Amino acid sequence: MIDRGLLLWFPGPNSFTGEDTVEFHVHGGTAIVSAMYDSLASFPDTRVAEPGEFTKRAFYAGKMDLTEVEGLADLIHAETEAQRKQALRQANGQLACFYNSMRTRLVAAIANIEAYIDFSEDQDVDDDVLNGAVQKIEAIIDELKVHLNDNRRGERLRNGVRTAIVGAPNVGKSSLINLLSQRNVSIVTSIAGTTRDILESHYDIAGYPVILADTAGLRADTDDVVECEGIARARTYVECADLLLLVVDASRIGPIDKVDAFIEEYIQALGIEKQLMSRTLIVLNKCDLLDKVTLERLKNNSTLSCLSCESEAGLAELMERLKVRLEQLCGNPSVESPTISQERHRSHLKQCLTCLERFRDYFKETSGSDRDLAIVTHHLRNAVRCIGKITGTVETEEILDVIFSTFCIGK
Repeated sequence: MIDRGLLLWFPGPNSFTGEDTVEFHVHGGTAIVSAMYDSLASFPDTRVAEPGEFTKRAFYAGKMDLTEVEGLADLIHAETEAQRKQALRQANGQLACFYNSMRTRLVAAIANIEAYIDFSEDQDVDDDVLNGAVQKIEAIIDELKVHLNDNRRGERLRNGVRTAIVGAPNVGKSSLINLLSQRNVSIVTSIAGTTRDILESHYDIAGYPVILADTAGLRADTDDVVECEGIARARTYVECADLLLLVVDASRIGPIDKVDAFIEEYIQALGIEKQLMSRTLIVLNKCDLLDKVTLERLKNNSTLSCLSCESEAGLAELMERLKVRLEQLCGNPSVESPTISQERHRSHLKQCLTCLERFRDYFKETSGSDRDLAIVTHHLRNAVRCIGKITGTVETEEILDVIFSTFCIGK
């Protein structure tokens, strides 16, 4: 006897893989699992499954397409509520339906164009059929452009929102990341330049995945070689960050009527480009050092978040603003408008769009007998293949190996 457990029998073709399947439900202790493996290995032709093998069998059995497979992998690895929702939609086939609908319309357009090529001389198919097919293709081009112009929201939600905490030395950047994480991630001292390298930590903020990065204090007057390298790395990180939390020492802002001018000079002194301010939240730290009148007037400025890392005053308001910004960055995918969650999808969709635009441009630049539709239609067939590579209709073994390698053994 190994353990007291449960055995479940799933007859095909209604099982997950489409095959006859048996599941052993036993306790998860190391000794029990090891004894189960040893016992099962005594049966002939029995081996341990490869990573993702059961899902691969389900894919080959037609139980799911590649977008659903990737959605299932994302669902397994989801760490936040927003990630779970996006992954579940994809695993349930919403993205597959979107791409399959597009593919079906393209195939229908190709069929109409080929019918026109074959039968137009017999007057069985008139020019309206050709023009209707071209209009469908133009509609798909517009739809693809909208789908691709998503500011990478789905990928950002899947991978995490890269958020850099930046500012001058000793303004409270490390204190802020410690406050947001509720643990001592960064060392806090009164010595300027304590943080040298990029310190990244992963968090769930309002259901969204956030990668918080504490960076070196930005300043020009330092001869410390190590600190200079830290500042250079901080500037590089800022350029590629999705969101910036710009920390300002509220005790140094001066007259209340000159706050905006002070912030502008502060940004220039740090060397932060103006175009980056569109993805920046300004956090006034050390507000506990201000008098009540000044603090109330600052709170009325909608561009600023007043905070005290010491007393945690203003933290709730900052978190609410952060939540709103995260919602904007990650979007709200729906059944009607699913988002692109994989760079692989985006690459194939761009290739598809290029093929369709080549066909459209050729059709506009030529007319009548000058058109060789039989040859140019290959652009449309290539577009269909590009969509097929996303869903798995066109199989590429290399793509399959990469996708299924992300699964754990037993799934």
